[in-house]
Amino acid sequence: MANIHIPVSVLNLAPVREGQTSKQAIEAMVDLAQAAEKMGYQRYWIAEHHNTPTLVSSATSILIKHTLEHTNHIRVGSGGIMLPNHSPLVVAEQFGTMATIYPNRVDLGLGRAPGTDMMTANALRRSKNDSVYTFPNDVKALLTYFGPEEQQDYVRAYPGVGANIPIYILGSSTDSAYLAASLGLPYVFASHFAPRFMEEAISIYRDRFKPSEYLNKPYMMVCLNVIAAETDEEANWLSTTKHQFFLNVVRGSRNPLQPPVENMDELWNPMEKEMAASMSSVTLMGSQETVRQQLIRFQEKYNVDEVMAVSYIYDPNKQKRSYEILKAVVDGE
Repeated sequence: MANIHIPVSVLNLAPVREGQTSKQAIEAMVDLAQAAEKMGYQRYWIAEHHNTPTLVSSATSILIKHTLEHTNHIRVGSGGIMLPNHSPLVVAEQFGTMATIYPNRVDLGLGRAPGTDMMTANALRRSKNDSVYTFPNDVKALLTYFGPEEQQDYVRAYPGVGANIPIYILGSSTDSAYLAASLGLPYVFASHFAPRFMEEAISIYRDRFKPSEYLNKPYMMVCLNVIAAETDEEANWLSTTKHQFFLNVVRGSRNPLQPPVENMDELWNPMEKEMAASMSSVTLMGSQETVRQQLIRFQEKYNVDEVMAVSYIYDPNKQKRSYEILKAVVDGE
């Protein structure tokens, strides 16, 4: 039987709900982290997005620090830091500082996309060159900055030397699977919004993995959507918030996270519905028993090492309940 008793983690894009201020969205992000910690979740990652009024996750490292400050033991990290926007040295200094204050609690997930549109990416302007192509070297630079004293070059990250902060490679296509495998690093696939290449990326990563000082065998994490509730009907209703979130993406509109609706077909046309559905096709949705069966089927096929759940649910209490149900499933309750 498939192993569903695996670590589960949380990804938060820090969305602003309808009727909320940015400050309240940040408070809700911390509140969910505290709840996830109590439930026994493995880690809590915060995304990086820019020029998006409906998400407050632009200054990711500040939000991570804020979350570490208001929790006690859960690991907190980036899902991810988008390296084209940042100098590796600055990232190493920031995360090295956080790891000094909060030892053994900081994760660094790294992405190769800018996490925004091209005009905004240019305004972030780390360099005039296309730093997407320097991603492999930037990752290696970070591994060096966090490595031992004797492996350092002239330029060093203080604090950060010897911090050994775990680095995770994030991907939404197959490119990063090759990189994670060749460097022997854990790999996290973004099935929550880009499931198309998931199967291929998992195979590439596992087939080409080279053991390293960081990891002796592949560690495959998948990020997916979870909408769990007391009944399948309630989960279906709650999921209309997620549908509206993806409709926003399809349309390029800027609406905050919306309450559930009775009928999505009044909001989208068939083509929009199909596009939104293809982006969010990797979703566990339903009652505890339904989610259990879905996770068993998922694990029979992919057998991943950890699941990271993102949950677009409007009511914060229903969102916490969804995470409780997922945790109960993997705990075998």
